[in-house]
Amino acid sequence: MERVSEHVRVVRDGQVLAESRRPLLLRETGLPVRYYLPPEDVRTDLLTPSDTHTYCPFKGTASYWSLPDAPDLVWYYPDPKEDVAEIKDHLCFYEVETVSA
Repeated sequence: MERVSEHVRVVRDGQVLAESRRPLLLRETGLPVRYYLPPEDVRTDLLTPSDTHTYCPFKGTASYWSLPDAPDLVWYYPDPKEDVAEIKDHLCFYEVETVSA
């Protein structure tokens, strides 16, 4: 896990869902790099909480948010394991665009 200053943006169908210059970057073996964004950098007003929950042995239980046409598009850990406590309540999208400065 590392704090980075990369400019990341999440756009779906031309609409910006999130934009941040303070993501947390998480690298896991065999998985793509994931950017966890502070909730205040995400348009949560466009998202609806989902009933979906998944479990990761390294991070804990994830909860999800959806768009009307994209179920479970975003996940977050309301109570992550101690080793990744920094990602608490930060939101992660399946696809993130990094923007050059």
